Amino acid sequence: MQPSRRTVLASLAAMPLIGAAPAGRNRVVLLGTKGGPTPTPLRAEPATLIELDGQAWVVDCGNGVANQLAKASVPLDRLARIFVTHNHSDHVADVGNLIEIAWSLGLKTPVTVHGPPPIRQIVHDQLAALSYDVAARIREEGRVPLEPLVSVDERAAPGLVVRDRGTKVTSALVDHETVAPAFAYRFDTPGRSIVISGDTRYSDALVALAKGAELLIHEAIYGPMIDRMTGENAPTLADHLRRSHTLAEQVGLVAARAGVKKLVLSHLVPGAGVSDAMWIAAVRRNFAGRVVIGRDLMEV
Repeated sequence: MQPSRRTVLASLAAMPLIGAAPAGRNRVVLLGTKGGPTPTPLRAEPATLIELDGQAWVVDCGNGVANQLAKASVPLDRLARIFVTHNHSDHVADVGNLIEIAWSLGLKTPVTVHGPPPIRQIVHDQLAALSYDVAARIREEGRVPLEPLVSVDERAAPGLVVRDRGTKVTSALVDHETVAPAFAYRFDTPGRSIVISGDTRYSDALVALAKGAELLIHEAIYGPMIDRMTGENAPTLADHLRRSHTLAEQVGLVAARAGVKKLVLSHLVPGAGVSDAMWIAAVRRNFAGRVVIGRDLMEV
């Protein structure tokens, strides 16, 4: 006699997650380090994990973020906060999907999404698209209702975002051309200060936000490759890239002026074809400190 679906699901839920990170661990993991929505086997779309005493905080949710969290050995029922820098698809495509998958894996505690407008509508619409599956799982698996667990903190102004678990999160407005508001975030944790740039051109506001930070995770674009990334389907792309992203040498200038201890390049454009040595040589024009070229699932 074959076991019922309910029995199989119950057995799977009771199994420990292999390689799960200890509940008290604090770490930062680059989940996805490629800029833009085009899929590639080399890098995943933008997302960063900040794990604080058993909670998973995720900055940006590009396509596939749930898989990347699983690879980083993070039980998804620990998801607590999502911070969205801006609403381009490579940063928000999987916000609702991540929440629903976490819920289907046992999440019973609140999740708050922080971000600029129209993030409230985006979360609502994404979860609405999953409403059939949510209703089916409540009916078939006895799940708790999902809707009461989800809240959205939508804001257009910079400043204090939240204080939680001994950590203060603040934001600054950065310049991502027509996609606005766009935020950078600073996480002052009990262990260290972490700044994530979001997508931006060179920004004095970001320099101010990152002053004295131990860790700056900054987007980067490699200037000599810009013209090769355009095509007939996007005739103004090169101009957009120049006006809305930060050249690697300018990233070095941000790090130097902010006096950060460690610089990590992520959201790399292009995601392939530029060696680590080429990225570092560009940064070194302005920054002599520690530089790391991000890789998916790298702990920084």
